[in-house]
Amino acid sequence: MKKNRSIYITAICTVLMLTACNKQLDLKPHQEIEQEQAILTSRDVQITLVGAYNRLGQSDLYGGGVELYPDLLASQSVMRWQGTYQELTQIVGQTIPNDNTYIAALWLDAYEVINQTNNVLANIEKADEDIRADISGQAKFLRGLVYFDLVRLFGKSYNDGSPTVNLGVPIVLTPTKVVDESSKVSRATVEQVYQQAITDLKDAEATMDKPSQASAILARLYLQKGDYVNAVIEADKVLGSGDYTLVKPYSAEFPNTGGHVDDTSEDIFSLQVTAQQGNNSLNTYYASADNGGRGDIIIRDSFLEEFETGDERLNVYNLDSDDILRVSKFDNLYGNVRVVRLAEMYLIRAEGNLRLSTATGDTPKNDVNAIRNRAGLGDLATVTIADVLAERRHELAFEGGFFLHDAKRLALNVGALPYSSPKLVFPIPLREINANPNLKQNEGYGQ
Repeated sequence: MKKNRSIYITAICTVLMLTACNKQLDLKPHQEIEQEQAILTSRDVQITLVGAYNRLGQSDLYGGGVELYPDLLASQSVMRWQGTYQELTQIVGQTIPNDNTYIAALWLDAYEVINQTNNVLANIEKADEDIRADISGQAKFLRGLVYFDLVRLFGKSYNDGSPTVNLGVPIVLTPTKVVDESSKVSRATVEQVYQQAITDLKDAEATMDKPSQASAILARLYLQKGDYVNAVIEADKVLGSGDYTLVKPYSAEFPNTGGHVDDTSEDIFSLQVTAQQGNNSLNTYYASADNGGRGDIIIRDSFLEEFETGDERLNVYNLDSDDILRVSKFDNLYGNVRVVRLAEMYLIRAEGNLRLSTATGDTPKNDVNAIRNRAGLGDLATVTIADVLAERRHELAFEGGFFLHDAKRLALNVGALPYSSPKLVFPIPLREINANPNLKQNEGYGQ
């Protein structure tokens, strides 16, 4: 049985275009279109939700940018950048100007997703009753996911100063129907954004047909903010659901068939790519020309030297035809972009239980050894926090900005920079500052 919801972008676009063609042309300006005219039926509500998934998969958002940009910012010790795109080079160099178009596109795509979900929720009563709860849950899942990553990227870390004072991102919970003074929303605090994400994800967990997707993101969120009790609870929900299993061997989680593949039994939530849509952006930058990419990222030998002898996770690091070391997780030109997978849940539960001296669901030793055994490694007799963090580093490398996000929550240096450096927080895009005088710029980026 299919384990998670698949997002086929090309099919989405086709549905949207066909729907648009079947509707009478509305000559009013886009910013003045009333919801009552745009969303009339249950099908319209569903198509609006599909549109939110479509925006979620854009290359600067969960089509690769959310995963790639934080790693470019923080993983100089494990990879070398040889790309020619100047604005990505700025991210690698930790010298991001406030007009960087990649960062601006991430922000814009994120708020387009949020606006789409707001439209769904504002019109949820128009959805057929038998699907209404799930549609509402999906919309809140997407909104909570996006707010969580926005606040991680554009706000200070939760443990950096006071989250009740530090600024996060604007919270918008109603559709933007007209652009006026009410649209110029100020930034909420980091705490407020985290709480909004939690509220959305908890609501999603209670109403979605696949609640474990929301539970998995909640587990990641609680770990990021240092709430180990709730991180363990949510990770245990996913692990106890029986919906997912680890794929063996490790490399099978990243199949390269040269075409579209279904999600594996380990994928909790992923975005699927079709040949009609084009390759995902992780493939663009990580894969060499041998596999359809640009080959802009080279893995450092020193990173591989961290792994134990016999670790099968080394099998996803290979030399290309030019004898350059690459990570092959993203070699499939039309491979899925994994947002969250089961292995992370084992490691979250292990870390939380270890820090709390508890054994909710299972012992930290058993959880860590489940990950190690899948990698072809023997059991550890005892497990420390350092062991768990090492497994996270080797298991999840390059998949979701973990080099940056883990460094921040653990208060570790990122290269020569302390975790609290303003250079490790993305700037609020200049065009947003210019359009909205109520937005305050992040430290170090001017106004």
